[in-house]
Amino acid sequence: MFRRFLEKLHNFRLLPVFVIVSMAIGIGIGRLYGISNFALTPPIDAIKSIVHGTYEFSIPNTLALGVVIGLFMMIYPAMANIKFEDLGRAVRSPKQLLIVMFFNYAIAPFFMLLLAKMFLGSEPDLYTGLVLYGLAPCIAMVIVFTYLAGGNAPLAIILVAVNSIIQMLLIPLYAKLLLGNVEFDVWVVGQSVLLYLGIPLIAGILTRFLGVKRFGEEWFHKLKFYLDTLSIVGLLFTLIVMFALKGDLILKKPFLIVQMAVPMIIFFWTMFVVVYLVGWKMRLNYRDAVAVAFNSTGRDFEIAIAIAITAFNPTVALATVIGPLIEVPVMLVLVWFAKRTELTLFKKKKIV
Repeated sequence: MFRRFLEKLHNFRLLPVFVIVSMAIGIGIGRLYGISNFALTPPIDAIKSIVHGTYEFSIPNTLALGVVIGLFMMIYPAMANIKFEDLGRAVRSPKQLLIVMFFNYAIAPFFMLLLAKMFLGSEPDLYTGLVLYGLAPCIAMVIVFTYLAGGNAPLAIILVAVNSIIQMLLIPLYAKLLLGNVEFDVWVVGQSVLLYLGIPLIAGILTRFLGVKRFGEEWFHKLKFYLDTLSIVGLLFTLIVMFALKGDLILKKPFLIVQMAVPMIIFFWTMFVVVYLVGWKMRLNYRDAVAVAFNSTGRDFEIAIAIAITAFNPTVALATVIGPLIEVPVMLVLVWFAKRTELTLFKKKKIV
């Protein structure tokens, strides 16, 4: 019976129901405990306090750790399913890499800046939050969305790794260029890369290497079902945590959500569809086109939130927290869009 329930989680047609229920649970928890009134605790700070023995049990601290746990549950299974030879092939993908670099660093930040000017020019704090949200490409969840859409996960990991390195160099420059004098510790970028990408990657590689070596490929194939389940459960758990953090504001200040949602939805849909079609036009296969599109679309909300908390006021931080509440459901819709258009666009495309 339990196995049957887990199989329902794998049914993509039922996933929207589970997503809506998770969002509702998160909003209910947030409203019950008044979580939006608590000061935000960056996840990295919560982990540091545990290491230093100064951790205090509180709802904000626990939710901060919940984000880390949820993202690990999402990303680790995708990492564990990667074969070393697939990573080797993904490294030799210059066309895919150039597309992602162009759209992530020459287009995305400036497109988000334009949308901020168009929709939030009279709201300086929301404007700043939206621009911050567009600064850096995602270094974690895009792997999961690529995975759910049946895209090239090894390629997504390589693209994320390259983006992680470039981010550490360019985020301070982009922040100063687009927002003026912004003071923040650039090491927060490196810490986020290690936390959200490095740890799941190492754990996934060790699981596959040691598991296959000891029990064989057939054992790992059976384990794959539970790994895939863990990824979906992690997604739903992350939604609950995120909506618990600030989701009750949807009920208290719905217009604030709309103000942020309109430009963000335009951004995500435009970026994804344009890059997806560019990949199709450049004769990429479906799996690579999806990986490239998600890596050019997803934004690094962890970095945006960390910078907002350390360098700006609470309203700017609030604007960045609202971001993932909008991004995650929209990206799931884009997963559905990609899967629905695969046969139409890519049935005759050759693998390159």
